Amino acid sequence: MTDAVALLRSTVAVRERAGVLLARALEGGSAEFAVDPGRLDAAGDEVAAVTRARYPSLEIPYHSRWRHFEAGGIDRRAVLDRALGDADAAERARAQIDLALVSVLLDAGAGPDWRYREPGTGLTLSRSEGLGVASFHAFAAGLFSSDPSRPRQADAAGLRRLDGAALALAFQVDGGNPLVGLDGRAALLRRLGDALAAAPSVYGEEGRPGGLFDHAPRRPADGGPGSAAHGGADSPAAAGSTLRAHDLLVLLLDTLAPIWSTGNAIAGTPLGDCWRHEAVPGPGASAGWVPFHKLSQWLCYSLLEPFEWAGVPVAGLDALTGLPEYRNGGLLIDSGVLRPRDAGFGARTHAVGDAFVVEWRALTVALLDELAPRVRHALGLTAAQMPLACVLEGGTWAAGRALAQRLRGGLPPVAVASDGTVF
Repeated sequence: MTDAVALLRSTVAVRERAGVLLARALEGGSAEFAVDPGRLDAAGDEVAAVTRARYPSLEIPYHSRWRHFEAGGIDRRAVLDRALGDADAAERARAQIDLALVSVLLDAGAGPDWRYREPGTGLTLSRSEGLGVASFHAFAAGLFSSDPSRPRQADAAGLRRLDGAALALAFQVDGGNPLVGLDGRAALLRRLGDALAAAPSVYGEEGRPGGLFDHAPRRPADGGPGSAAHGGADSPAAAGSTLRAHDLLVLLLDTLAPIWSTGNAIAGTPLGDCWRHEAVPGPGASAGWVPFHKLSQWLCYSLLEPFEWAGVPVAGLDALTGLPEYRNGGLLIDSGVLRPRDAGFGARTHAVGDAFVVEWRALTVALLDELAPRVRHALGLTAAQMPLACVLEGGTWAAGRALAQRLRGGLPPVAVASDGTVF
């Protein structure tokens, strides 16, 4: 791996390069966006109001896939726990990591017409909640496992054999219930199987995502900002060790790079969610690249709780960035913080690599860091009490969805053509 690739796999680079584009836009140098920082306070108040409505006690969990598993007020983690029987804390964590990783990769936009009717409850769900619950039941039924005697796991062999027909059956897809990008989702999981099998030192001989519980690097417990342990401290893995969020992210980026199909690469090494922009400087071959790693960071956020539940403290949450996707980015446009210079921006579909989309996403990352302290101030909370992962959950993502619903029936302000590996 080159120095340029290593640099671009750091959230330091994500923030620095997003900051370059924000400074440029604030000086009037962007052809794509004007920024009105005077609207940040109102946007912060909007997010704070949504947060209070969703979490009146202000006990706000992380923004993660586990929130979608709670759709309809059902504790599906408890359902999984019961199904795992007498498994110890470490094996429960491995199963939870297997589930969350596969489910996150299935969380591309579902399209406006797809619905999932949950067996047993009769709940009808759509969008991310529907995809989350559908993937939960597919996991429980053994769709991602190669071992019928151990259905509640994901492993390389099980993922490599997955096809669109099996996924369609699990997700209740038919002519009257279409799911956008079905075959692409299956192909992504097959590539995941290949990547897991290629890294046995991390994922074990079976190629289970849950191998991360055993092999993600840990450091001596430091009790620093963002560290927490919410239960399960009887696990031997918890003794004297802390998982730092950025260490986990880098491990995910290094081992799962081959699954991304963006085509962006340096010296043959895939970069994934990293895009060209001529205004961004940098050393050597990293010049002109703007990294985001949105889906990998969403995955990282979603894997932290299984470690905590097994008694492993997590530290350094705010080393991760805000997620540059259409709900957070939509919040900034719909609240007036960002104003596209082209009044017709909403009338066409943009490519992920367009300068407009790259800038929109970079400005979203930088402005979420500006918005977070305003939200905390409005709620009377500190950064330690409300790390960025909780601001997103409370929060910016939900406020973006609510504004989109009020203004356009739920549609985001920007239409982006994506295969699901970015948005």
